[in-house]
Amino acid sequence: MKIHYLQHVYFEGPADIVRWARKKGHKLTGTHLYNYEALPDMDGFDWLVIMGGPMNIYEEEKYPWLKYEKQFIKKAIESNKVVLGICLGAQLINDVLGGKVTKNLEREIGWLPVTFNSSILKSSFFKNFPKEHYVFQWHGDTFSTLPEGAVCIASSEVCSNQAFIYNKNVIGFQFHMESTRDSISLLIDNCLDEIKDGGSYVQSEDEIKSQMNLLIDANSLMENFLNGLEAYYLEGK
Repeated sequence: MKIHYLQHVYFEGPADIVRWARKKGHKLTGTHLYNYEALPDMDGFDWLVIMGGPMNIYEEEKYPWLKYEKQFIKKAIESNKVVLGICLGAQLINDVLGGKVTKNLEREIGWLPVTFNSSILKSSFFKNFPKEHYVFQWHGDTFSTLPEGAVCIASSEVCSNQAFIYNKNVIGFQFHMESTRDSISLLIDNCLDEIKDGGSYVQSEDEIKSQMNLLIDANSLMENFLNGLEAYYLEGK
């Protein structure tokens, strides 16, 4: 299986997804959009994974590659690819499908709980997921309105849409189950000003680093999800 990822800044890569892909023997390639690298042809990949980033989906003048990235994502969805978006990636998917992305009520940064909808826990994608789980968050915007046909599958106290699924093969997570110690450290190093500004749902650098043990369960849940998504994809081949 060929997995291609889109990366928006050097410090937000596929993190633990790399380990999973290698373990499974899948080919993993990427486009570093911030370096204006060329996008692949549609027949060059089976899955598209869209990573996070500190920019907003509407900053096309500042980041001109956002425009053709959105066109590429839309084409991938129309081509019936498996498409997974994380944080900014999920917001981009939501936008191209006709949803709205706006400022969230509060910034969420750190280890915060999300609640999964009971109905989605019956899906093979989310088997063994708990009803509520602490996940790593780092966002100020969110997909405030979902597109027609998309179903919300998770929420938090101050963010009603934390995850969604569309046509079963398109999924968006506002939170990060793919994070590693290194990827979180890189986020802190490069976006420290967002922590210093504070907020009711913003944890300090020390608070974030003191809870790194939560990565074990988060990565396990991500692996379970990816295994379920892989099985769904292979069954359809």
